[in-house]
Amino acid sequence: MSKAHLETLKQELTKGQAQLFDIREESEWDEGHLPSAVFVPLSGIRENKIPANLDTSKKTYIHCRSGNRVKTGGPLLQEMGFKNLVILYEGYEELKQEGVN
Repeated sequence: MSKAHLETLKQELTKGQAQLFDIREESEWDEGHLPSAVFVPLSGIRENKIPANLDTSKKTYIHCRSGNRVKTGGPLLQEMGFKNLVILYEGYEELKQEGVN
């Protein structure tokens, strides 16, 4: 499977053209996270409680541990106004192995 989208992700994060949300829960985040990721747990998304300073107009990638929670979190974030949303089905460990920072 092509990983070209991950190269695009890395370039966009480096240039400040995109943001990366980690929608895992706090205990998972505390165990380790990608340096460029913003902690936006799915439990908070479900309760419409996300950090106020997030840019809804910026390209936004979301990831979780295994690619399952993004299926729920993606549509909810879209309802909150995130227009340019990219769901990553690669989980945290895979993204880390691929060098996503």
